[in-house]
Amino acid sequence: MEKLQELVTGDLLRNLSIESVDPKEPVKVNRVPKPWVLLGAGNYAAVFFHPEYADCAVKVYAPGRPGQQEEAEVYRRLGHHSAYSECYYVGPDFLILKRLRGVTVYDCLKRGIPISDQAIRDIDGALEYASSRGLRPHDIHAKNLMIQDGRGLIVDVSDFLKEKDYSMWDDFKRVYYRLYQPVASRWLFPVPGPVLETVRKGYQLWRNR
Repeated sequence: MEKLQELVTGDLLRNLSIESVDPKEPVKVNRVPKPWVLLGAGNYAAVFFHPEYADCAVKVYAPGRPGQQEEAEVYRRLGHHSAYSECYYVGPDFLILKRLRGVTVYDCLKRGIPISDQAIRDIDGALEYASSRGLRPHDIHAKNLMIQDGRGLIVDVSDFLKEKDYSMWDDFKRVYYRLYQPVASRWLFPVPGPVLETVRKGYQLWRNR
């Protein structure tokens, strides 16, 4: 772990270019030093891994974006749970986490990969577990959820201390059981990216109103 910490501080952070242009949109990653690989980007941070430490993920917060210490506290409260990552190390503006592998629910929809009822139940159970640990799960959407071997995972817990509910997940489940599951059981097809983005932004507007 010490070697990975040195690689993060001495290589990744020194040569990385990351910025937050709009707090409601994913951060922009302009430059990633080799051999680091970008795994994904959220509204506050981006996640990377080094090929020599493929079981770890490094989450780097964009300059000026809050929440790094709060996320570390969330992982402390969660402890060990099969549906969540774990925090191995807390740096000044980054976290070293256990890397979760799988396909996001968003990409499942985009690629026509089936989303099992078991995965939905796994996520439900994981959210109940988080609530039992004094957390308030929030921002539960298709890009923050992952499917691995038919089981559900939650890959972003950065908002689990906010004073909000997780009605977004209830909305997703309603669509899943009323629309997705009946259709997918007969005809599973990829949903084009522009369509998914239109739905995502339309949903954001509807919630804000």
